[in-house]
Amino acid sequence: MHINKFRISAAATGQVRVLAQRAGLTPNLICRMAMTASLEIGRISGASDEVAEGQEFNAYTLFGDYQPIFLDLLRLVEFGPDDVQVEDDELLKRLRQHIDRGVRQLAVRIKSPADAAELIAGSA
Repeated sequence: MHINKFRISAAATGQVRVLAQRAGLTPNLICRMAMTASLEIGRISGASDEVAEGQEFNAYTLFGDYQPIFLDLLRLVEFGPDDVQVEDDELLKRLRQHIDRGVRQLAVRIKSPADAAELIAGSA
């Protein structure tokens, strides 16, 4: 699967804007941090029917040349090490859910640029 563009939820969009101001980081970096923080927790447990009406992201800007790695990590966390065939729409939905969950986590943890730096350095 190769993603070109995708949208996050409206709620996540608002939180990304707040986090970007607090931390002095771009929305793309916030979303990348959010996804990895959520993947670290594990599989998404509940299905969200929320329509993605928020900010649109260019996937290359978000993931760069590492998009296949991020998507493989997503598949591994969500479906395990087996080579499970998954619909592109389902994988994209899970990507949005991980970003949404991660943004909620970061909103609690990042109150200043120093908090973001500690989180990036791995000491938070």
